[in-house]
Amino acid sequence: MLKPWLTLALISLATVFVQAQTYRLTGQVTDEQGNPVPFASIYPKGTTGLGTSANSEGIFKLSLAAGKHELVVRSVGYRQATEPITMDGDKQIQISLPAEAYLLDEVVIGNGEDPAYAIIRQAIRQRKKHLHEATPYTANVYIKGVQRILQAPKKFLGVDIDQIGREIGLDSNRAGIVYLSESESHITVQPPDDFREEMISSKFSGNNQAFSFNRAADLKLNFYENNQPIIDGLSPRPFISPIADNALGYYRYRLQGTTEENGLTIHKIDVSSRRKGEPLYQGDIYIVEDLWRIYGVNLQLTKTSGINLLDTLSIRQEFIPIDSTQWQPSNVRFDFVGGLLGFRMGGYFAAVYSGYATRPGIRKGTFNEVLRIAEGVNERDSAYWATSRPLLLTDEERLDYVRKDSLQRRRKSKPYLDSLDRVSNQLKPQQLLTGYTYRNRASRSFLSFDGLAKSLLFNSVEGLALNYGMRYSRQVDTVLNRNFTFYGNIRYGFANKRPNGYAGISFPLGKGSLHVYGGSNVQDMNNRGSLPPLFNTISTTLFGRNYLKWYERTFGGVEWRYTLPANVHVTASTVWENRLWLPNSTDYTFRERNKQYLTSNNPLVPESDVPLFDENRALKVSLGLSYDFGTKYETYPHRRVYLPSRWPILSISYTKGLPQVLGSDVDYDLLVARLHKTGIGLGLYGRMSFDLRAGTFLNDKSLYYTDYRHFNGTRTLISDQQLTTFLLLDYYRHSSSGTFAEAHGEYNLSTMLTGKVPLLRKLKLQEIIGLHYLHTLDTKHYGEFHAGLEWQRLRVIYARSFGSHLGLSGKEAIRIGLRLF
Repeated sequence: MLKPWLTLALISLATVFVQAQTYRLTGQVTDEQGNPVPFASIYPKGTTGLGTSANSEGIFKLSLAAGKHELVVRSVGYRQATEPITMDGDKQIQISLPAEAYLLDEVVIGNGEDPAYAIIRQAIRQRKKHLHEATPYTANVYIKGVQRILQAPKKFLGVDIDQIGREIGLDSNRAGIVYLSESESHITVQPPDDFREEMISSKFSGNNQAFSFNRAADLKLNFYENNQPIIDGLSPRPFISPIADNALGYYRYRLQGTTEENGLTIHKIDVSSRRKGEPLYQGDIYIVEDLWRIYGVNLQLTKTSGINLLDTLSIRQEFIPIDSTQWQPSNVRFDFVGGLLGFRMGGYFAAVYSGYATRPGIRKGTFNEVLRIAEGVNERDSAYWATSRPLLLTDEERLDYVRKDSLQRRRKSKPYLDSLDRVSNQLKPQQLLTGYTYRNRASRSFLSFDGLAKSLLFNSVEGLALNYGMRYSRQVDTVLNRNFTFYGNIRYGFANKRPNGYAGISFPLGKGSLHVYGGSNVQDMNNRGSLPPLFNTISTTLFGRNYLKWYERTFGGVEWRYTLPANVHVTASTVWENRLWLPNSTDYTFRERNKQYLTSNNPLVPESDVPLFDENRALKVSLGLSYDFGTKYETYPHRRVYLPSRWPILSISYTKGLPQVLGSDVDYDLLVARLHKTGIGLGLYGRMSFDLRAGTFLNDKSLYYTDYRHFNGTRTLISDQQLTTFLLLDYYRHSSSGTFAEAHGEYNLSTMLTGKVPLLRKLKLQEIIGLHYLHTLDTKHYGEFHAGLEWQRLRVIYARSFGSHLGLSGKEAIRIGLRLF
């Protein structure tokens, strides 16, 4: 009686064993002409997270359980194929995808409006529904990133590119892979905005200690959103989705045809822009009939879209249903090519999504941590990656790993590092002018010396002056990239024959940092900086306008910086100073007639060199707090990095002048509050920035001009313009020893107007409108309006002042701004 039961048990056990056994399927996806179909999706029918993708050569691998399967093979632009296969061992197959045959009803087209418009209107109506219908989900993401130099000059600005190319593994033509990295991440998503990524494994060609720069969040492109910013700096404005609410005003549509796939009717629609220079896509979008959702996209951004950096960016997405209410990407691919100054580069980032699970349990606060990279994720060996990567390596990529690993071992050796130092540390004649740096790569240190071109300056107080500096830095914390730094500076005025010098050190102290410094220097009376010394040298020698006013400061101080767990930045400092006013010592200008324009070193009495203040001493202590209200952060081994918040940064600082301590002559209390935010995105309408500051001297029993609250002014045609720069205000005459408030705002239209003008479109000129306001006891209410154009770091501005102060209102001028920092 036991025999039938024993036989049944053996049969069941054998069945379980066979089903549990998996085999490896490899193959290649090609088109009808035998050309590879890159990044095609391959998955067993009826599954949503067990598939893979082909690599850039169409080659794929897939682990399947023993038994019969139906493989679904998809790629945008090709007809879906279903391939039956029986897995009773490892197998290799070839799959051919025919080009998709889209049928077009010519009778409908003859009706007038292309039928694509009716389809797009339906997709626009359903856009918000599809954007918000998705429930929370988790998934696994594999990303491969490859960047190549396609072309490079032999030399660039005197730098030997051939030598650099050999060091980083390029071929004799200075071409090859410069970035190859793979990563695996687990993502948790709560649509449409909340996103958390945990990197599980990371591989970086040429550096087994580095973490991949691949980020699933960077490939999170949702065309159900009205706008997509994609990559910072790619365009001044975000790109408009082909199914955005206002898309019909920007795009032309043409139905290329309709096909049936998996029981669904798919419309292929050609998308093109109505106007050049607008942030628009071109290419194909695939819409599902009745559901009116996106089935896939094959879109491009080109120079006609107003992009920077790149010539072309191609975007491919394919979607699969993961439950009855939502579809998510099965794979995403960005291909790019671009060039600048003789260099050409290209590459791609490809992401494969798998293991979708809906409605996971999500703890409160989960999405505060947007990225987690734990220790050890970069320690997976080659055997792990050989079995886990869904995108097989090409021969070029496989060779790059081998070659870069060999280069890494060589680059870590002291003899190799020393050989590099011997070449780079050779002093060249031009470095006497530009500056010289001595490196010791083995000890992670360098010693740099300023060049004479930067160190020589001229002003009316010192005449020709030498301001020469050096800096030594050594990395003492390789995990957090923190350094010990020593710096020193000597200064000598050849006209007033006064030597000065100072030095300082900064180093990590626990989780914070400490800075200790002391010496003497000749400094601007406006401690917020009036204009760069180079500009003052030019204006003094060429035009007789000696705008900068100087004093001699002997000092010693210490500063401590620390970041509290809630991302509150704390700064505490104390400094002792001896302040000495200095008279002019020369009236030299290149032209004799320009001497009449020279003024004294007293900005309040320009016609006479009377001291602005007596020699005095000050002992000051300061405490500052800064908080940006941000709660989102990234976690790396040994550190947490808070991300910029969408809220403004609030800062509060308090300074106390201590009387009768170490001979201190000051006695005051200064409280300042600041609220500021730059680059506030307004979608297609550009961006804006603002900076609000207000403060008061709670106690002003004893303070000197250098303790006043100063403001950024401008008196030169060309200046270093910042957001907080007044364009028509004197540098020194309106400094305050009482209550003050200043406000600055600027609106950048981001080519919204100039992009519509053919001759201006290629220049990518950005339109700027700004307002500035100042209130002190003396100026009452002073304001400025400015408008102009900006290109890169150059801007041309028209400014006009207004307000209740008769002497300041009604001024106007053209200003040219060079953003130096």
